[in-house]
Amino acid sequence: MEIVYVYTKKRNEFGRQCNFSDREAELHIDILPDGKECENYIERNPVDMKVQCAQEMSEHEVNTERFETENRGINHTEGGWPKDINSQEVEQVLRYRKKVEKDEMYVNTIQQLGSVMEHCIKQNNAIDIYEEYFEDIDVDTMDEPPSAKTINVFRDPCDPKRTSTNISWFPDGPRKLAIAYCNLEFQGSSPDTSMDSYIWDVENPNKPEFTLKPVSPLVCLEYNPKDAHVLIGGCYNGQIAYWDTRKGSQPVEMSPIEHSHRDPAYKTIWLQSKTGTECFSASSDGQVLWWDTRKLGEPTEKLYLDPTKKQDFTKAQGAMSLEYEPTIPTKFMVGTEQGTIMSCNRKAKTPGEKIVAIYPGHHGPVYALQRNPFFPKNFLSVGDWTARIWSEDIRESSIMWTKYHSAYLSDSCWSPTRPGVFFTSKMDGTLDIWDILFKQSDPTLSLQVCDEPLHCIRVQDQGRLIATGSHTGTTTLLELSDGLVQLQRNEKVLVTAVLERETRREKILEARHREMKLKERNKSSQEKEKEDDEGGYEDEDLVEKAEREFYETIEYEIKQKEKKEAQRKQKEEMDKGDEGKASPIEEEKVETASGGGEDKDD
Repeated sequence: MEIVYVYTKKRNEFGRQCNFSDREAELHIDILPDGKECENYIERNPVDMKVQCAQEMSEHEVNTERFETENRGINHTEGGWPKDINSQEVEQVLRYRKKVEKDEMYVNTIQQLGSVMEHCIKQNNAIDIYEEYFEDIDVDTMDEPPSAKTINVFRDPCDPKRTSTNISWFPDGPRKLAIAYCNLEFQGSSPDTSMDSYIWDVENPNKPEFTLKPVSPLVCLEYNPKDAHVLIGGCYNGQIAYWDTRKGSQPVEMSPIEHSHRDPAYKTIWLQSKTGTECFSASSDGQVLWWDTRKLGEPTEKLYLDPTKKQDFTKAQGAMSLEYEPTIPTKFMVGTEQGTIMSCNRKAKTPGEKIVAIYPGHHGPVYALQRNPFFPKNFLSVGDWTARIWSEDIRESSIMWTKYHSAYLSDSCWSPTRPGVFFTSKMDGTLDIWDILFKQSDPTLSLQVCDEPLHCIRVQDQGRLIATGSHTGTTTLLELSDGLVQLQRNEKVLVTAVLERETRREKILEARHREMKLKERNKSSQEKEKEDDEGGYEDEDLVEKAEREFYETIEYEIKQKEKKEAQRKQKEEMDKGDEGKASPIEEEKVETASGGGEDKDD
């Protein structure tokens, strides 16, 4: 039964406040009892109820919409002048000021404000609210356990999600992040996949601050250290693009396809130059190309990564990583797909001499390569399941290396503030922080950043903030504890001692290895000469030799089997013979008992 009562209200009373008043009760409807309804009622007997002493709690979740903020600028201009005064005319302004300054109201107002300001100034001189009382006391942060906390998470705003392939920090402080997004899986991108990359404000993860719109997805992106408005990017189709954020989202200039890389440009780095416009790039097509952003029509220089040093394009190895230290402007290093590391000199006289040294590297592609900022002679590389520290003096092997992890390593970098600390990211979503002074076999701190593979990692120049990009485009910003950032007492001296000790050890092992190789070579040459002198005998037929060795093996196995069988039978016979005999202890007891009986009879 449905009961409906309609309340009517005039249109002109809509929105008025309600004024309630007392009145007699009114009966709108009377429902009489119905006996049939009792038949639907069933008494519950017995009643079983559970009572908990704990307070009942309920959990609710609310997913609110993201609050997007936007920065706007306001230009304040000088105003407040009378209509007949032009603020641009100096004479009119001076004349009006003199007129106002002679006014008695103006003088009284200034005197009143002066006393108030004088009180504030005296108060500021008496108390320094910004004074630091304990700045002379050194805080020992070594005892604190190493830790890191998540500050912000930046997610790819586009669908389908793409991988964060490269991260670059804003050169003028930790305020912005430039992140390149690209799907690196072969033919894995759908036509709907966005090609945009973004610049994020560190404090606003809701919306990108600036959008970069390349013609092909960006694999790498780098800020110009001399000009914070300029960026260089390497595209998936091999082109090099150059942006100026003051001129919009579109690239200012791009390299033509015919003069660009034939594979994705995996790394671009700005060079140390007077103009601040020179850079170079590397790709898996086996080329290293030098560019000037003032004229991207063609590369200024070219190098094929041919390990034979003959500059043969067909034998060139594809580049996956690139390293450049501004303090050594003529040298650079390249990590290849084949796992080797090439040390190169740009200013060599001939193209063949540009590749100075080749290091054996890793079992797989070298994904990361960086010199130690405190000791440029030593460099860090990541490939396969390990991270390795190398010395330029030793080319046979690395001087230090991590254990083989179960997950593949994807990227690494040194700490810019501590010479013994470096970071590695893995495909299981783990970020490892290593301190070679603390321990070398395991990471000092291991963080599970996310449940998906981490692809790239970048530390800010001050060493406190670290950003990691994942496979689905999620970039996590972490803040490290003081112990991982601040330079410890005598740390440079201790790290130097560790690296020199390991270098010395590897040199000794390398010399010993060469000596053993030389002995083996001499021994084999002597045996060969002896065989040549003896001569005169013919080699046995290989089939007959194999048959003879086979039958000899069978006969040996049969003899061994017969020998075991004979030993088993001999053991069984000995066991049967021992069953009818009493043990020596029992025999002794029997003799003692019989002796005692005889004495009693006597």
